[in-house]
Amino acid sequence: MSEEKLLERGYRKYRGVEIDIYFNTNVCAHAGNCVRGNNELFDLDRKPWIMPDNVEKEEVKRVIHTCPSGALQYIEK
Repeated sequence: MSEEKLLERGYRKYRGVEIDIYFNTNVCAHAGNCVRGNNELFDLDRKPWIMPDNVEKEEVKRVIHTCPSGALQYIEK
């Protein structure tokens, strides 16, 4: 999906050098796969809570692919 479509659908963008992460709280099922998947990438006690540059691009993709609701998306640069 394009960035334009994601933003139109209410996703918020978290910028990284190699990959951008998009999150939509209205789609989130709160399964917790993201924070359990990698707390260096996703940390609810931090602002911003999503930091794409804290881990390798492949790790970002791995964790996002575990999201059951589709609330997390990414676009590689």
